[in-house]
Amino acid sequence: MLVVGVGMTPFVGFRADASVRDMVVEAARAALLDAGTRAGSVDMGVAAYESDHFNRQMSLGHILQDSVGLVGKPTLRVEGGGATGALAIRTAVMAIASGSARSVLVFGGETNGKSVDRATATEILAMSADFEWETPVFGTFAAPYALMITEHMRRYGTTAEQFAEIAVKNRRIALDNPDGHKGMSITVEDVRASAPLSDPYRLFDASLLSDGAAAVLLSTREWAERYSSTFRERPPVAVLGSGSSTDHPRLSDRSDELFPHFAAKRRAARDAYRMAGIDDPAHEIDVAEVYDSFSGAELQAYEDLGLCQVGEGGPAAAEGRFDLGGQVWVNTSGGLLGRGSAVGATGIAQAVEVTRQLRGEVSGARAVPDAKLGITDTHAGVGSLAVVNVFGRTP
Repeated sequence: MLVVGVGMTPFVGFRADASVRDMVVEAARAALLDAGTRAGSVDMGVAAYESDHFNRQMSLGHILQDSVGLVGKPTLRVEGGGATGALAIRTAVMAIASGSARSVLVFGGETNGKSVDRATATEILAMSADFEWETPVFGTFAAPYALMITEHMRRYGTTAEQFAEIAVKNRRIALDNPDGHKGMSITVEDVRASAPLSDPYRLFDASLLSDGAAAVLLSTREWAERYSSTFRERPPVAVLGSGSSTDHPRLSDRSDELFPHFAAKRRAARDAYRMAGIDDPAHEIDVAEVYDSFSGAELQAYEDLGLCQVGEGGPAAAEGRFDLGGQVWVNTSGGLLGRGSAVGATGIAQAVEVTRQLRGEVSGARAVPDAKLGITDTHAGVGSLAVVNVFGRTP
């Protein structure tokens, strides 16, 4: 199935002029214009948002459905923590594959920025963990992420300076992204000198919370040929594969062998690659949008997505193997560290970036030359739910 339209708002710290509804409408309208079609021609909508609390609205899905012009069409709301947007795309893929719809508009947004104070935001996000058994112990997500990367350091010799290179890379790239929240020119020393969170992580190792929205329109080729006036004007991009898996939400229940790794991400990638016919991801994939909730999480993802061998993530980060111009261009948007994260929109915004790269619509230093194959990677919690989607340029 094809990606016939994409759109997103800039990700920012606070949209004083817009509610989540306004931003979703903005992104959905952009996706429909990009596809050269009207909302009335679309068969179904999928709404992606994580929190009723951040958005200050219960039952937001059908309200967004009304706002984007899909009244009378079926809709559903998808929620999967940090994986929400990617899971919504996967849901649309399954709807089209089943024959339930020929076209699906996926739209997501979140007001994660300054809509609530920082203490309240931290408390809301902590509720995404196992609130009965895990949150009382860890308090915030920084602690379990820190435990995982600490074991990675012990086992493989990874250093804090190596994953600090990722924080430097992604924030530098975001400087050239007009939709990015906060590009920065910083050094490894700046990262290590920033405020401590949970050792070894520092403030600049952590991703940004943003206001923003994104949308993609998926369809069959037959629908695109009939309803999309722009379909023949650019290289078609298709969803070639999708995989999802889960892991124990509590770190104490996970195997010692895989403790410093995202086992669910490995399984999700395996299934997505199999569907897409990818045998050697490190050499077949051109561009990857990876879930960098913390800088070390991107390093771990290099290994769990098969972009490098287990234990090589640290040296790969230090060598710039996954920087612009590297073996695989990772987070050309700036990632969650630079572009930012409006949770319900994040996985969709990743798909927007990859689609634009495959179409050749990104300019400047961020543009991947002749990109043919790209992936998006997101997870919820500390990797308790993972989704990997594969996109490719098609004839």
